Amino acid sequence: MPRPIFEKCQPPPSLRSSQKNYLAWDISDANGFITTLAEAGSAQPTRFYNSSAPLRTAATLSGAQATPLSSLSQTIANSQKETAKKSFFPNTSSRGVAFWLLGSAASVFGIVVFGGLTRLTESGLSITEWRPVTGTLPPLSAADWDSEFNKYRASPEFKLLNPTMTLDEFKYIYFMEWTHRLWGRVIGLSFVLPAIYFVARRRVSAPLTAGLAGISAIIGIQGFIGWWMVKSGLKDDLFAPGSHPRVSQYRLAAHLGTAFICYATMLWGGLSTLRDRALLADAASGHASILERSNPALRHFRRSVGFIALLVFTTAVSGALVAGLDAGLIYNEFPTMGPGRIAPPASELFSDFYSRREDKADLWWRNILENPSTVQLDHRILATTTLTTIIALWAYSRFNPRVTAAIPRNARRGMMGVVHFALAQVALGITTLLYLVPLPLASAHQACSMGLLTMTLVLGSRLWVPKRSLRLVQSSMAQAAQGAPKVRVPAAARGTPTA
Repeated sequence: MPRPIFEKCQPPPSLRSSQKNYLAWDISDANGFITTLAEAGSAQPTRFYNSSAPLRTAATLSGAQATPLSSLSQTIANSQKETAKKSFFPNTSSRGVAFWLLGSAASVFGIVVFGGLTRLTESGLSITEWRPVTGTLPPLSAADWDSEFNKYRASPEFKLLNPTMTLDEFKYIYFMEWTHRLWGRVIGLSFVLPAIYFVARRRVSAPLTAGLAGISAIIGIQGFIGWWMVKSGLKDDLFAPGSHPRVSQYRLAAHLGTAFICYATMLWGGLSTLRDRALLADAASGHASILERSNPALRHFRRSVGFIALLVFTTAVSGALVAGLDAGLIYNEFPTMGPGRIAPPASELFSDFYSRREDKADLWWRNILENPSTVQLDHRILATTTLTTIIALWAYSRFNPRVTAAIPRNARRGMMGVVHFALAQVALGITTLLYLVPLPLASAHQACSMGLLTMTLVLGSRLWVPKRSLRLVQSSMAQAAQGAPKVRVPAAARGTPTA
């Protein structure tokens, strides 16, 4: 009695025992599976197709006897081709889309650094109104400048901190804030309009189309958060004696965190597009690359890289709390916080002064988020934890034989890049603290935090197993086995570099 067809298509036990080999069978034997189907109806004995053998060609299939099963396999292939023709979206986005996303990410990188300079020069409260359209132009006449200056002179910051400011000094801080806002508008327009064009021209894949819509929403929300943050520094209650006019540290952290998310999604989208195009340009090479990334020895390492990205983001947001509370101007020493102490006393870290409820139920979280001493200690702990985790992961990739043998060469270089950025970031943070937050060092510290996040995301893209690309590679190899056209890829797919 002949064996059932699906039993004949299973890999032998020796191959199933290896997870890596099983995955190899799963990917590269899509064509072998179809060949086995075609041979199943013949009287000839069928041997399991070895994934290391050359790919079956259309000529091989044409020599097989016409059977119901071979007709079925041909019908499936034709259905796949018809689906590809009917789909509005290509399987991969174009190369131009990838570079546009990377350019947009670079622009966000720049505006984050410039936004830090705007805060460090105390320019953020110089424009007291939010006019998304009419505010595009700066004051053009002496009367316009007098009007803007009078609005600023009515603000808490002028009355309590800058009562002697002249018009020329005001113009400097005004142009800092105006440039920051204009840059944000340019980013919004240079992202949304090209996104619509690329989608309309069918140059964006379906998953990335959803991603572009999400990024567009983030940009709009970010503009609102920016004004919401500035508005917190213009409240009338800041005129009270003892008040210090500045924006809410919570809103500042939200503003920075949203910018980091926007940057990360743009960067990841660009890197992923370049990677997927490289994988699909050559199915055999893409198959080998996916196999390399799918090695079980890299599973924990890959997850740890994601955890590091989360740590970097959290540490950066805690840095925004430090900046919002001017917590970098106290305890300008390291590693101690006071004579012979690693941390201030508990009575200072969890002071009743910051609690607003009679039952003290908010004592802990308010001190953690509003007490400058505690906020600085939190940032130190997070930064030290991030650096320690990165060095530990590097040592794991270096001295664990299984990981060392499995990790791709470009990922090994990426890991070293993460280590270097982490060391530079900690050194800049300590130096900024010791020298009482000078503007150049503080700005470099913020820029380096984005550089560290960038390198972490680059490392992640070199380790990520793209499941959608895996399916497309399988489909491409199966269609190639029948002489069918490969999955639809935009024209410039060939020869693109790996991310």
